[in-house]
Amino acid sequence: MTVVMGWDVFEDIRNAQDDLLRLSGLRAQRLSQLGQHYDTGTTRTTWMPTVDISERKDAYQVMVDLPGVAVNDVEITFQDGLMTIQGERYDRHDMSEEKVHRAERRYGPFLRSITLPSHVTAEAIEASAENGVLRILVPKAPEVHARRIQVREGQKYAGPAPSEVGQARK
Repeated sequence: MTVVMGWDVFEDIRNAQDDLLRLSGLRAQRLSQLGQHYDTGTTRTTWMPTVDISERKDAYQVMVDLPGVAVNDVEITFQDGLMTIQGERYDRHDMSEEKVHRAERRYGPFLRSITLPSHVTAEAIEASAENGVLRILVPKAPEVHARRIQVREGQKYAGPAPSEVGQARK
């Protein structure tokens, strides 16, 4: 009997992406161990929010998971095709009187940069947040089409007459 198993072409890519995210989390933990601290003495770690990027006919849509981040603590900039989302998530829970068994959520500053295609309308980018998800809509620029130039019959060439050209050569 032959067993046929389904194969997902993108599984390896997703696994590699997950490994990179894990490694960036480990890197952030190592950086935090180098002595960056909040005033409260808790360790400050950098983290990178997860994003989904999709494309519609008229725009790109970027969805960023930012639970627990206030709208006032997020800054979005766009320059030279690079959109940067940065801010900070604060730990508002006092755990000094508690024994922590597991702490997986990240607090502190975050930064995520996304390279966008050159054909976007930067001044029309919009952002909104709802239920901990930041939605950024990046409109595409109107398509640039080659302009067809119609050739008409009309005025004659205003250059030198053929008889004048012959006389200039003599």
